[in-house]
Amino acid sequence: MSHKFLIHSNNTPSSKSTEEFLRQKLEMAGIPVSDALEDDVDLIICIGGDGALLRAVHDYDFPTIPFMGINTGHLGFFQEIAPDELDMFIEDYLEEEFSIQPMMTIKAIVEHDDTRDEFTALNEVAVKSNGNHTVHLDISIGGGLIESFSGDGVLISTPAGSTAYNYSLRGSIVDPRLELLQVTPIAPMNSTAYRSFTSSILLPPDLSLGIVPGVSESICTLLVTHDSFSEEYENVSKIEVKLSDQKVNLLRFGNYDFWSKVKEKFL
Repeated sequence: MSHKFLIHSNNTPSSKSTEEFLRQKLEMAGIPVSDALEDDVDLIICIGGDGALLRAVHDYDFPTIPFMGINTGHLGFFQEIAPDELDMFIEDYLEEEFSIQPMMTIKAIVEHDDTRDEFTALNEVAVKSNGNHTVHLDISIGGGLIESFSGDGVLISTPAGSTAYNYSLRGSIVDPRLELLQVTPIAPMNSTAYRSFTSSILLPPDLSLGIVPGVSESICTLLVTHDSFSEEYENVSKIEVKLSDQKVNLLRFGNYDFWSKVKEKFL
């Protein structure tokens, strides 16, 4: 069976040297490298850290083609191998000693100024103020109002994103085999004047989260981020966040174990 790979690398010296070394090894193995995402590409290799893989997912518009990461960054939670494991990777791939791990994504729909914007994220979506002031948001689940939140904002993450921004907010680490959304408050206010949930909550896959700016926010600008991308919106009438039908497929080798990775990276 013939194979063809696509390499996506950031611009750090270590990533570029790893890319050059990998290209040489792939040429020796008889595996061509494409310069663009074509129909016959079998694998997208991302060289860098987690940010490089996230950018590749967005740059190629969430393709079904599997991704495999080589970690030349810092945390490297998504990344599967280190630069010194290139021979092992090529050998195991050619022997088909790997599995595909589908990762959930989420969709955010922002309604503003009679316009509807949609975008997809692998890790998370956050809704915050665009300045140094408290944001007031009416939060609904499945169409029913839950609370009027006050604080810096809310973060909605996938299991894949539970180990990213969500984890720094003291949210829960979620096994990626679970299908759910996690909603985590960002600096919530909890006083006699304001009552907000102070811990993360978990939603089943059939429920969506609705966010409506409070009366005082009607003319405020909201900052909506998805993964590492941000947009500012004025006159927001509603934001809905729900699971997307799209999946991001990651290549995993036989020794991969999510909780071993958690122990390695965080504990």
